[in-house]
Parts: sequence; C-alpha cells; structure tokens
Amino acid sequence: MTEADEAAEHFISAALRASFPGALIVGEEATSADPSLLDRLDDAPLAFVVDPIDGTRNFVAGLPLFGVMAAATVRGEIVAGAIHDPVCQDTIQAVKGGGAWLCRNARPPRRLNVAASAPLERMEGIVGTHFLPEPMRTTVLNNLPRLGSATWLRCAAHEYRMAAAGFCHVLFFNRLMPWDHAAGWLLHREAGGYSAHFDGREYRPTQTVGGLICAPDRASWQTVRDGLLGA
Repeated sequence: MTEADEAAEHFISAALRASFPGALIVGEEATSADPSLLDRLDDAPLAFVVDPIDGTRNFVAGLPLFGVMAAATVRGEIVAGAIHDPVCQDTIQAVKGGGAWLCRNARPPRRLNVAASAPLERMEGIVGTHFLPEPMRTTVLNNLPRLGSATWLRCAAHEYRMAAAGFCHVLFFNRLMPWDHAAGWLLHREAGGYSAHFDGREYRPTQTVGGLICAPDRASWQTVRDGLLGA
C-alpha cells in the first residue's frame, strides 16, 4: 500500500458516493482496514469494487504497467466493469449483456473479442504461480512448457485487458481478491471468453479461493485445466 493507493481510492470512493448515495464501496485499501466489507458484498443492493492502483509494485518501480479497476455488483452479481490505463489514457468497459469495448479519447468505441481457440501448444498464457500452494505450484510449473508461451505482468488490470482484446489465450490465477478480478472477469466474458474456478464452478466476486482459469471457450478451458493441473 502506498500514499498514492490511499489517495486514489479516497478520490474514487468519494465520487461514487456522490453519484450513488447508499452504495457499498469495497475498496482494496478500505477492506484492509475493515475486512467485514467483503462479507456485505453478497447482499448489497448496489456495490462498487475498486482497485485504485492495480500493479502497485510496477507503479512504485516506474513501470507503466498499472491500472485502475472498478466493478459494479447487484447482490453479488457483477453487472458492469471497467479497467482504465492512466498511461495510455484509455478504458475498456462492459455492462452485462452489452459486450466489451475499448474507449479511447474521441475515437468511436471498438468492440473487443477474445482470441480464437487454438491447440494447447499454440496458446499464449499469463500464468501466476506465486500464490499456488504445494504441490500444485510444482505441478503447474512443470506443465508450463505445454503452453506455447507463458508470462506474468504483475498486474491483473493489464492481463485482463490483453485477454479481452485477444492478445493472449489464457489467464491463470490463484488468489482471487474481488478488486483484482471482478471487473476483468466480466470484461473477458463479455468479449466472448469462458472462465471458471479450477473445479469448474462459476466465478463469484465473494469467492476468494479456488483459482480461476480464463480461456477463449469452454473446450479450451478444459484443455488448459487438464494441461496445467493434470499429472
């Protein structure tokens, strides 16, 4: 946590409260001080989940790989999401059922689509293994060569942006704090993708464990799941 994280979350939360009085605001910084905010997310008639600076380590290091993430939920269901890139000054956004769109300055919005399905050996993936427990971590690391390529950006905001725009096939996460994933999950889904926990259950923003795999479609998800988590 940095002073910039706290200041950005305060600014964003104040603007949301002014526009949506009574809405629950679940910010990463506020939740670190009051973990009970997460427990209220499932029942809140309207809530906003905010990550003021996703990719804080990159931000502090001066790397231009960080972003602002926000999602709106209604009784735990994600209904809208946005990821803003302050460096490029553009935003990808989605409303449930309305597709995913890139909005940049005065240009017309451009609809986003995930990558086409491909064999496992040609899939490009973003795979985070640092939060995986053993022996799963070793299994995944041993299986990574089955993918065409694998990387990690230390920034879920840009990782979801890449997947929603079709610049990679696979996202693989373990730790699932809602401010890191709620907006990106909806954007990926609205761009035509499929995702589920490691055991096949549908993602919910109140579920912080169980891992998450995002892929172009359900068949690709199964291929990735078997390829990375299989013996």
